[in-house]
Amino acid sequence: MIFGLDRYFAYPSVLIAVLSVPVVLFWFAFLVARRRKALLKITPDVAPSFTQRLQMYLTGVGFALILCAAARPRWGITSETVSVTDRNVVVAVDVSRSMLARDVRPNRLERAKSDVADLIDSLEGDRCALVAFRRTGVALCPLTTDQGFLRSALESVSVDSAPKGETDLGSAIRESLQVISQIDGKNGSKAERSAIFLISDGGDLRGGALKEAQKAKERGVPIFTIGIGSPAKSVPVPDENGGDMIFEGEVVMTKLDEDALKKIAETSGGRYVSLATSGTAKTPFGDLCRKLLSQVDAENKKEEIDVLHEKYVWFLIPGLAFLFAGAMLSRGRLNNRKKK
Repeated sequence: MIFGLDRYFAYPSVLIAVLSVPVVLFWFAFLVARRRKALLKITPDVAPSFTQRLQMYLTGVGFALILCAAARPRWGITSETVSVTDRNVVVAVDVSRSMLARDVRPNRLERAKSDVADLIDSLEGDRCALVAFRRTGVALCPLTTDQGFLRSALESVSVDSAPKGETDLGSAIRESLQVISQIDGKNGSKAERSAIFLISDGGDLRGGALKEAQKAKERGVPIFTIGIGSPAKSVPVPDENGGDMIFEGEVVMTKLDEDALKKIAETSGGRYVSLATSGTAKTPFGDLCRKLLSQVDAENKKEEIDVLHEKYVWFLIPGLAFLFAGAMLSRGRLNNRKKK
């Protein structure tokens, strides 16, 4: 999240590239000035090129506007009535460094994100929230039916989405229950119509997960644990440079710890599912999740939501116009006109 810009831009990180445009323009202007200075030593008849400078500025502004469009700006809130099932789904994704292991292609975390995207596509009126966890759980997106906003939050998920430290599955469950509590009782919504999907490679290094799973059961919230990775073979944990992580002279290895995830599911009244370790599962993840959710009560109702409208066209069209104008001022184009 960049200074709250994620509210008004789907990809706020793209705006960082916009800052590079003035730097590039300054550097290009410096090179042109240095070239002109060198030519003045040879001949005094070197007039400043207004056309060249104008072309440079037009091109720069055009690129800046197109980059703003790529960030997908959105504003102008309107209310829309949508059909919801009054069922709440919280997806908690493990973002510990072991999730970068490559026993699943391209790695565990990216596979998890792909499957969560499939889950989002399968939701039909259900509210969904996103939690990332490592040492502690962090709510990245509250319960919402706005799939666009949810996908934007999902795309930004990385190992930096939660504080560093030992994996704490209990914290993930606790934060997920807190997300549900924020809407419990509002507009008739009940915790009993909620479920948690916990996606992890296991390894509860801090303990306390079963205690939190018991709390979830008491509130009528089943936890469906999704194991990702290979339970049979250990693989290296990548470091920040792409190599293997080393601790006390030994390569850090990881494998799927199914026991912890199975116990959490059993304690909460949910179910444990192991994802395929390679290739594509025969059953789409979204379909699998719909089957699991069928045991959670649902009630059809209408709900008004606030929707932000995409405004990228306001930047894209002027950006293309500036680039086209800059191209029209190219020397080749002007020379062709002079010859005519």
